[in-house]
Amino acid sequence: MDETSMWIGGAWTGASDGATGEVLDPSSGEVIANVPKATLADVDAAVAASRAAFEDRSWAAMDPAQRGRILQKMAAVTYAEAKNLATIESRNNGKTFREALSEIRYGAWTLEYFAGASDKIEGSTIPVPGNRLNYSLRQPLGVTAHIVPWNFPLQLALRSIAPALAAGCTVIAKPASWTPLSLLAWAKAIDEAETGLPSGVLQVITGSGGLIGDALAGHAGVDGIVLTGGVPTGKAVMAKASERLTPVTLELGGKGAHLVFPDADLRTAAKAVCFGIFMNAGQMCWAGSRLIVHEDVHDDLVEAIVAEIGKWPVGPGLSEGVRMGSLVHTSHRDEVLEKLNAGLAMGGEVVLGGAAMSDDHPAGAFMQPTVVTGVTEDNLLFTEELFGPVLAVTTFSEESEALRLANATEFGLLNGVWTQHLGRAHRLARDLQCGMVSINEYPITFPQTAFTGWKMSGIGVEQSLDALRFYTRVKNVNVKI
Repeated sequence: MDETSMWIGGAWTGASDGATGEVLDPSSGEVIANVPKATLADVDAAVAASRAAFEDRSWAAMDPAQRGRILQKMAAVTYAEAKNLATIESRNNGKTFREALSEIRYGAWTLEYFAGASDKIEGSTIPVPGNRLNYSLRQPLGVTAHIVPWNFPLQLALRSIAPALAAGCTVIAKPASWTPLSLLAWAKAIDEAETGLPSGVLQVITGSGGLIGDALAGHAGVDGIVLTGGVPTGKAVMAKASERLTPVTLELGGKGAHLVFPDADLRTAAKAVCFGIFMNAGQMCWAGSRLIVHEDVHDDLVEAIVAEIGKWPVGPGLSEGVRMGSLVHTSHRDEVLEKLNAGLAMGGEVVLGGAAMSDDHPAGAFMQPTVVTGVTEDNLLFTEELFGPVLAVTTFSEESEALRLANATEFGLLNGVWTQHLGRAHRLARDLQCGMVSINEYPITFPQTAFTGWKMSGIGVEQSLDALRFYTRVKNVNVKI
């Protein structure tokens, strides 16, 4: 069993009261580590370290190109350690090694991208009346707190850490209590590599999400909050942050839909639909959990999906050939099954899966890939985020009906369109009420493209140069000449 520490002020430390919490391998239920359970005093220490590092200007006032070079070194360390980090994350999260490795390399790519953006943060000169010089500056926001989810523990941490550091901010990262190990291991690798990152610029603090998240959201020493998580958590953090008018970026839930038309390449669509809902056992905010398919190709597409899933072995993430690992925790798996059964009571037919895999993995958080047809728009399987490997299938007959069904949700993150009709594709891209649309592939995202949600899917932008705006403040300067 591993004993881990938090990284605060450039030092590795336990909780101030010595308390620790167990971390499990969800595929077996085995305890694999003990991590510190931070106290409110530890939160204060992390904020103080971040504030001191920001105020001493060693990072905020550093030549931006030099900040970029340090981020490039951090990216190189991440690439070099990717296989080790992926092994840790697969064991701690339950996902396959293949998935974890791809995600961690994506995180390294994100560091590279924002390394190049460090010296691209620009102000502007504004024409004003009279003999005046008027210009604006973009200056670092300050101390930023990053509340990281358990579904992509390292990739999503780096998604927000990278632009924050590029902008000159300092960072306090709080991993989910179920999955802290890969972020801690990454921080250890960065520390040991001597990248040039000044002491106190980056902290990693572990413990209760409710206690630590609430404390960070309401802390007087925190200038910005970034959270990826569920809608209730996002609302709670936003409410707490509003007490001090602390700005927030929230990436929350989703109920993504595939809109599949008769002219679509059904073989390609079937593969993408499976990837978009059964990757990471369906535990993705951008999961394509709704399949809205034209009635003329419904049977053929469902048959192709069921055949494709037959090629997806389910098992422990570090096992050879496995395509879908366990869910993150047995309690979460049970919540998914409870919602599934509640939805089935409202209608629908299970054509694949629908149960836990207790016989094959009695102590693991495994669930069968599940496909439910005949789901109506008033069914919770259509409206609510299950965050598990459950695909709800609904039919349509007209393009307008497909659009209405896709938009009939409180979420608005990512939707997919499958058609060879150019006009239809662009009409739907325009009219879908979501932050991202993917046409004839799913999912797809890059560090240089905006990741953003509408409606209850969140506030703000992750990735792309637009993300940098959150981590800077605008200052206007007027000079009488």
